[in-house]
Amino acid sequence: MKTIVSLAEMQQFSEKTRLGKKVIGLVPTMGYLHKGHLSLIARAKRSCDVVIVSIFVNPAQFSPQEDFARYPRDMARDARLCKSAGASVLFAPREGEMYPEGYSTYVSLEQLSSTLEGKFRPTHFRGVATVVTKLFSLTKPHKAFFGQKDAQQCVVVKRMVKDLNLGIEVVVSPIVREKDGLAMSSRNVYLSEAERGEALVLYASLCHARELVAEGERDAGRIAAAMRQMIERRPSAKIDYVAVVDAESLADVGTLERGRRVLVALAVRFGATRLIDNTLVKIR
Repeated sequence: MKTIVSLAEMQQFSEKTRLGKKVIGLVPTMGYLHKGHLSLIARAKRSCDVVIVSIFVNPAQFSPQEDFARYPRDMARDARLCKSAGASVLFAPREGEMYPEGYSTYVSLEQLSSTLEGKFRPTHFRGVATVVTKLFSLTKPHKAFFGQKDAQQCVVVKRMVKDLNLGIEVVVSPIVREKDGLAMSSRNVYLSEAERGEALVLYASLCHARELVAEGERDAGRIAAAMRQMIERRPSAKIDYVAVVDAESLADVGTLERGRRVLVALAVRFGATRLIDNTLVKIR
């Protein structure tokens, strides 16, 4: 596995790889890798000749009150995992080169970035769209691999790729969960033992939502209310949102109409740790 930190070297490598008619796959991450990330690398390997894993904790997607400084980092561990997973390149750019002094260009999306996460993290998706655009420019992938856990991010990136005619296939893989159902996340390490136990209600509430739909419930408000009641029984839980929205437009849904795909999404804080989770439901 090759490790690259220089932006110029990354561009040279990707240009040479493209000239060699090889398919490049990019797995963008913020590091502190887990099985969810490794599943993306494995999927990229199945359809790409060269797999680039980027590790960059992007300051542009954190607001001042968020956990940028304490976000978990372990580059040596991540490098070992990337190598064992079969990555071709580990791209670990330096913050000062990604955002040099005087940097002033950002990518913003309308509408899709102002709902759900965007309501609570107003600058988040501007940072996401900007860093992903820069990574695409540097690595020149044919395909980019993302996880469904960050559902809104996937929708935003797909729209950005379409609107800017970037010609990249965005591949979204299912959420990878712990045996007890908790969605794998680098932030899970922040949870105390008690909070970790209470956080299991997230997946339980999503499963309950699916059960309600299967039983015939079509009122999105009642589904969200039932989920809230479950979550609010946990002493340390503080809900940011529980929402049922259209899976593509992210617009609020009132009645679940047959043939529609909806995203049931939530963000909940357990102590100081904020977790997100979701499930996609096709209405039959």
